Amino acid sequence: MQRRSRSPRLSRYYTLARLVHSDTAREHRIDNTPPPELIPNLRLLARGLDRIRLLLGHPLDISSGYRSPALNAAVGGARNSQHSQGLAADFTCPGFGPPLAVARALRDSGIAFDTVIYEFEEWIHVSFTATPRRRVLTIYDPEEGYLDGLLDAERQPVA
Repeated sequence: MQRRSRSPRLSRYYTLARLVHSDTAREHRIDNTPPPELIPNLRLLARGLDRIRLLLGHPLDISSGYRSPALNAAVGGARNSQHSQGLAADFTCPGFGPPLAVARALRDSGIAFDTVIYEFEEWIHVSFTATPRRRVLTIYDPEEGYLDGLLDAERQPVA
């Protein structure tokens, strides 16, 4: 009987396979394997996601983690996307609450993230770097672009 190979564990809750999983990559037969030099970045991301999971008290539903250059192009990602560097993930946490509540909890936490973006009222983008800026942004409309701070649908600051 052949043993199924196990994906390397990057942190308490996340494996490499979880952070590179992509339905789009599978559907389009895009290789989404990160190069070995990005594994430390993915480990930094996984440990940051662990801290978020502990803060929120519920599992995260990750929709996008690492993106190879081909996958990033296929999904229309930014050329300098932190996803392609293994430093970012998009997620929701239904067990905790809606994305706005998640973004508020992250903003108000002591977690050393680089950037949190509340995106289109649908999900949270978070990134981690060696020199975190704790930048919080909101986007509702691509034509309007990114707005500084955590803002509600009326573009008012969220307390």
